[in-house]
Amino acid sequence: MPIFDISGDKLSAVEQKNFALEKDLQSLIEKNLETVFNCRFIASEFSTGAQHAGRIDSLALSEEDNPVIIEYKKIESSELINQSLFYLHWIQDHKGDFEIAVQKRLGSGVKVDWSDVRVICIAPNYKKYDLHAVQVMGANIELWKYRLFSNNSLYLEEVFHTAKAVSTSAVTTENRYKNPVMVEAGKKAALTRATTTYTFDERLNGKSDEIQELTAIIREFIIGLDESIEEVPKKFYVAYKISQNIACMEVKGKNVKLFLKLKPADIPEDTKNYRDVTSIGHYGTGDVEFTVSSESEFEPVKEFVAMAYNKVGG
Repeated sequence: MPIFDISGDKLSAVEQKNFALEKDLQSLIEKNLETVFNCRFIASEFSTGAQHAGRIDSLALSEEDNPVIIEYKKIESSELINQSLFYLHWIQDHKGDFEIAVQKRLGSGVKVDWSDVRVICIAPNYKKYDLHAVQVMGANIELWKYRLFSNNSLYLEEVFHTAKAVSTSAVTTENRYKNPVMVEAGKKAALTRATTTYTFDERLNGKSDEIQELTAIIREFIIGLDESIEEVPKKFYVAYKISQNIACMEVKGKNVKLFLKLKPADIPEDTKNYRDVTSIGHYGTGDVEFTVSSESEFEPVKEFVAMAYNKVGG
């Protein structure tokens, strides 16, 4: 994945380098969690106690209040995934410890949503065996590859994300010869996700043909922006995300509401069907709301959806 400097009509390749210390990568991500993953920082080098004798590199809270575990390696290493699954197992059994850490950092009013736990691994590369192992486990693990360049640019690319849980029986069958700690972590994640999984079709139940058609049009446009955009149905809305949510779609009886990851200042005055919801409670994430009831009303909104995608870094 070479990158090039542009000077007039000349291109010159930018040399790759690496961080001097693994901690340098960790510190950079922790200081920019909101920018990169839209997460709130909770703790660094979080101890898992004397029995587990481990330290979680970074703990965070996602934009949807789910726990987030982040582990780093500055070299290719299977140990990264093993550690991540180990810590996933630990946090499922120590919810109280995490909630106390959240309250200390963000205040007592923040409530943790345990319907999912997000695990992010960041390394320069992954072996094909690691990719297969994570897929078999069924845990909600994201594998991110990074490149550091001599012009101080950092490139992050998601190379794998377990979008769907596997059944407990499948996990057990496929992993009877694997590390029991890893298997147990995968089983716990599969059970959690299986009991809290929602579908896109559930958002359409009872809606008119016109609204269903409009929803399909909006869905097709958003997913068509980039093949890496993930559709994540929630209880009351559908999120579209890469490293963080780009848009959240709430299907109503007579219209569709879109919440975009934009600032109200990004929207020109007198824009139709828009309102600033910065201080208004709503499902989904984003401070900009568009309400559309027809394809023609959605047409001018497309440029703002694309803007949200570009600002997230797509």
